[in-house]
Amino acid sequence: MEDIQEYLAKSASLHSQLCPRQVLGVRMGMYAGRLLSLELPQTNKRLLAIAESDGCFVDGVSAASGCWVGRRTLRVEDYGKVAATFIDTHTEQSVRIVPMRNVRTLAEEYAPNERSSWHAQLMGYQNIPDELLFSWQAVVLCTPIKDIISSPGVWTNCQVCGEEIINEREVVLEDSVLCRSCAGFSYYTLLPGQTDP
Repeated sequence: MEDIQEYLAKSASLHSQLCPRQVLGVRMGMYAGRLLSLELPQTNKRLLAIAESDGCFVDGVSAASGCWVGRRTLRVEDYGKVAATFIDTHTEQSVRIVPMRNVRTLAEEYAPNERSSWHAQLMGYQNIPDELLFSWQAVVLCTPIKDIISSPGVWTNCQVCGEEIINEREVVLEDSVLCRSCAGFSYYTLLPGQTDP
């Protein structure tokens, strides 16, 4: 049986306190398990979550679902949204879950005696029924799940910088094996006068 308080405590232990977005993350993870008929939190890496923001919300998702970056069962595509897609890697069934647009107002109805909107959200999000708290859609991933997961133990070296590339993330351009940075897809640039190690 799911115990929301246990998941909330686990999420809060990663922060200085519990916040409304952690509650949304926990509730979302729990709801994903019901929608996909999976027992969570998982221990077998069957569920993959793709969160659309970083921060405390994601810790709530992880606490309830068992999806963690370090276990390669959680990805972050930072769109700045409190939303996530959950994928059953065995069936490839995928659902994207997002809070309802009126969820902040609704939280105040479910916790009318709280001293602030923040506190009303903290308590209200714990009590609003799933069907009123979230909307969800069945989705199809743009990248096949086997490409996202990749093959364990596969690695190569970039032919430009020489750095190791794991998880089949190399880019092949004109018969050259490159890391994403050397292929022109870097998230950083070197300071003037700096060279790659």
